[in-house]
Amino acid sequence: MHVVWAPQPGPQAAYVSCPIFDVCYGGARGGGKTDGSLGDWAIHSGDYGVNAKGIFVRRELPQLEAAIERSKQLYFPLGAKFLDHKKTWIMPGGGRLSFRPLEKDKDAEKYQGHDYTRVYPEELTNYPKPDPIDKMSATLRSAAGVPVGLRSTCNPGGPGHVCVKERYIDPAPRGYKLLEDEHGNQRMFIPAKLQDNPALLNADPRYAARLNLAGSAELVKAWLEGIWDIVDGAFFDNWHRDLHVLAPFTLPEEWPRFRSFDWGSASPFSVGWWAVVTEDFPVPGRVLPRGALVRYAEWYGASGPNKGLKMTAEQVAQGIVERELGMTVPVHMGYADPSIFAEDGGPSIDERMRAAVHVNGASYPGPLWTPADNKRVTRSGKNAGPVGGWDQMRGRLTGLLSEDLKPTGVPMIYCFATCKDSIRTIPALQHDLSRAEDVDTAMEDHAADEWRYACMSRPWVPVPTTNTPPPADRYSLSFGDVDASRVN
Repeated sequence: MHVVWAPQPGPQAAYVSCPIFDVCYGGARGGGKTDGSLGDWAIHSGDYGVNAKGIFVRRELPQLEAAIERSKQLYFPLGAKFLDHKKTWIMPGGGRLSFRPLEKDKDAEKYQGHDYTRVYPEELTNYPKPDPIDKMSATLRSAAGVPVGLRSTCNPGGPGHVCVKERYIDPAPRGYKLLEDEHGNQRMFIPAKLQDNPALLNADPRYAARLNLAGSAELVKAWLEGIWDIVDGAFFDNWHRDLHVLAPFTLPEEWPRFRSFDWGSASPFSVGWWAVVTEDFPVPGRVLPRGALVRYAEWYGASGPNKGLKMTAEQVAQGIVERELGMTVPVHMGYADPSIFAEDGGPSIDERMRAAVHVNGASYPGPLWTPADNKRVTRSGKNAGPVGGWDQMRGRLTGLLSEDLKPTGVPMIYCFATCKDSIRTIPALQHDLSRAEDVDTAMEDHAADEWRYACMSRPWVPVPTTNTPPPADRYSLSFGDVDASRVN
């Protein structure tokens, strides 16, 4: 018997045999992911014949050309018929597989009323939000009782990197673990590495070497090893967790406090509380320089990756007041997204937040805000102007410079390890493809926007100096554990 295709032992075989509803097969380039999906369909349609209905999707149809060409190599020998004008396969048993574009929620609405037994999103990390794929999941149903499934493939990087990592990889970095949400929906991550695809390596021994010509060392490492903690093209490529993230400690009461705020309803909102270092201050392993900003608390209003809580302005105001009542040092000043001051035929969000709120039977004034400087990028040429917010934030992340303008490893902005959503989203932000000096706003940039407001409230200019703070080992101080929920 002539075998057209068979899964390779390991992850590819696990992928095509996995009975779980939602399976993400991701990691290294060249790991055999697309072949796995095409092979899965051949097996699925062979088992269920005319009752098998599948669809391959990517954000743009031309991005599916390689998958279509590979499908011809696999399916024509099986006796399948390809309808080129419809980009649809009719399999020998009557099953149908279509290749279609799916970019936004609106595109997913075109498929309402359709029913599929397999949905194959290719390059899941290209989707900034999971919404289009989630809506396509609703089309997975079969009146004939065929087992249905979502079968996604992806590589690290892309605008949806954070969403995919949070949903599939973070709960089980090594994969092969059954995950379940609150509704009982099951999912699993199957990691792919280049060495899992010996067929490719045997046919093209120079493949791995050529990858080194296609991207940075970080990206190539991620592609080869399927590493999700490396993000190529990061907008803040000077973010380093070991430099910028601090274990919580008790802040000196004399340090000035303020908050920053990025509004969101359907999208997440972000509130951050900051302290300003007044004199060089030792903490374990380093010395915080005078003028540095320390983010000691945050409230990130999200119901899922890049999805807001849809709270009202009044509810957000009450949440802020409740949190500040638990802080030992009051916060009176705040810098907010200028959009909250807009009046659209009624009171602005700012006005609604300023109204009194009630906590435990007592009345308190709502948070007060000043419009933040919302300048994102620095103007150049004849329209040159003040430094933009992203440059301010980048400058503070880099921090103090030596006399020869090299970073000293002493940042001017920090956050406590409890600020998990900042740590989760900011390092993964990427450049806007059409405006390289700006962040891709389709990504989860809400915490970063709010950091930008904080930086613009206290502009800082890096000045070459030899007077960097002394190393932390000059001090014999130690800090005990601090209850992060009561940090002042």
